[in-house]
Amino acid sequence: MNHDYVNRVVDLTDPKKNLIYNMSVEEAVELVKASDTEGVRRIDGQFALVAVEGKTIRMARSIGRPLRFFIAKLKAGPCLVLAERIDTIYKYLQQEGLGDQFHPSYTRMAPAHYITTIELLGCPDPSPVHQRFFTPKRNRFEGTPVDEIGKQYMTALYGEIYKWLKYKATSGPIGVTFSAGIDSGSVFLLTYHALLELGESPSRLKAFTLSVDGDGEDLKQAREFLKAVNLELFLEPIEVKASGLDWKKTIQVVEDYKPLDIQAATMNLALLEGVRKRYPEWVHMIDGDGGDENMKDYPIEENPELTIRSVLNNLMLYHEGWGVGKMKHSLTYTGGLSRGYMRTYTTTDTMGFKSFSPYTLENVIEVAEGIPFIDLTDWDPEKLYALKGQVAASGVKAITGMDMPVFEKRRFQHGAASNDAFQKHFPEKEQDYRKEFLSIYE
Repeated sequence: MNHDYVNRVVDLTDPKKNLIYNMSVEEAVELVKASDTEGVRRIDGQFALVAVEGKTIRMARSIGRPLRFFIAKLKAGPCLVLAERIDTIYKYLQQEGLGDQFHPSYTRMAPAHYITTIELLGCPDPSPVHQRFFTPKRNRFEGTPVDEIGKQYMTALYGEIYKWLKYKATSGPIGVTFSAGIDSGSVFLLTYHALLELGESPSRLKAFTLSVDGDGEDLKQAREFLKAVNLELFLEPIEVKASGLDWKKTIQVVEDYKPLDIQAATMNLALLEGVRKRYPEWVHMIDGDGGDENMKDYPIEENPELTIRSVLNNLMLYHEGWGVGKMKHSLTYTGGLSRGYMRTYTTTDTMGFKSFSPYTLENVIEVAEGIPFIDLTDWDPEKLYALKGQVAASGVKAITGMDMPVFEKRRFQHGAASNDAFQKHFPEKEQDYRKEFLSIYE
């Protein structure tokens, strides 16, 4: 005798958090439902979309919006729970008396840039099927001068900032999480320029820079940067005590255990807590997250799994990790910035801000992936690291007329505090972070 399973879908995501400019959320969902990869690529903005059609569920997301799912088993059939966070899924299962089925490693993250299809057919449910909807053409700027590449790259970034200001952050103050590095520096200057072009007062803008115990190189760098462009009045330091840095609390917020991400998120959380305390009604924050990934600007020598050839030969390696279907791809977390962006999203969301990271938008990534990195660097890591500053500064100059200062790269967590304070407040081994994360559900 055949028994038809009854499937149940519980969608705990918030469609209002989608940022789509060229169609309604309902229209975007229909494209996902139709498994229309070209149509989904045409969605302009950032999104996490869920489409249900009988036993078939399809999901699609960009980097800037998280989307997790978990399949619970009921007597009548499978129950698919969708949410932004692991703890949201856990709380729902507990509420429904299904908590004994939960383990954080059983949750799944939909990978960015794919339509993920699940068929709720019973027990066991088949693995998800992934269809890529974003495949930027690599090396399409071959033979193009660096200055022209920079102009096109920063024009794409500027376009996203302009749209965000015109259609989303239409009123109220705007905060930039500002270390004065290339990414936050370019975002600040382009946001300032966009406000002027929109006829808005640039006084809406502030550059928030974190300083731990009055120390750290970022604050000095921020002052030097803004002085060079005659915009010093926009700087607002956020000073915190090192004793207030709490990586264990950050792990609960971010729901991950990767040391570099947790360290950066701890500093970001401290900065945002300082802003929230000072400005209880503040809403909009913009940042430069994603700029390093776009320009492949991470110290390759610090990661034994990477070589200059693996970084330059693989499409969006820093955005997606080793990729869906690969041995090292995590089903629980996905990979690359698709995973790591939780360091920014969860900290701003937890503190009640609406965050925007224009470097993570597909329109910007598409230009970055078109850069002929191999031709421009000849496999030399030092040339690769220098390229980012050349590209960004030339592009900012072309758009704004301003000469953007370019400083040596430094991670956020290292620039906000002294080395002694950093070493004192953060464990070195990933195992310590992993144990802390797992202890949340023990």
